[in-house]
Amino acid sequence: MPEAPIILIVEDDEGHAILFRDVLETAGLSNKILHFRDGQAVLDFLFGSGTKAADHAGRTYVVLLDIRLPKVDGIEVLRRIKSDTEFRKLPVIMLTTTDDVREVDRCHQLGCSVYIQKPVDYERFTEAVRRLGLFITLLLVPPIEAH
Repeated sequence: MPEAPIILIVEDDEGHAILFRDVLETAGLSNKILHFRDGQAVLDFLFGSGTKAADHAGRTYVVLLDIRLPKVDGIEVLRRIKSDTEFRKLPVIMLTTTDDVREVDRCHQLGCSVYIQKPVDYERFTEAVRRLGLFITLLLVPPIEAH
């Protein structure tokens, strides 16, 4: 059985990040979860100075990526992940409050796996995250290869 992917939550709203973690854990996910508060922080984790592809070799990640982020926005983070040979296979799930058709289209053109609009209503939001957790349990994620 492959190892459960590490979930990288890239979300500047602390309340949303805590809710994601709580609901995913309540849904039965035991995956390790790392939280990044801005786009630059997750890029530093993946590509930062001193970080080599070998540091990530054999690991699997699923990225839950907000679009509206400080420092580097989610669309640029998505572009950098999908243009990298080691990371392009990572499932990237875009999370946003907007339903702008152009933005949805741009994210899909850049290679996002799924684009989810965050419901404004608390109950619908928690239910959406719970279902997302169930979806993540079914994902087969290829490990990162060191080159």
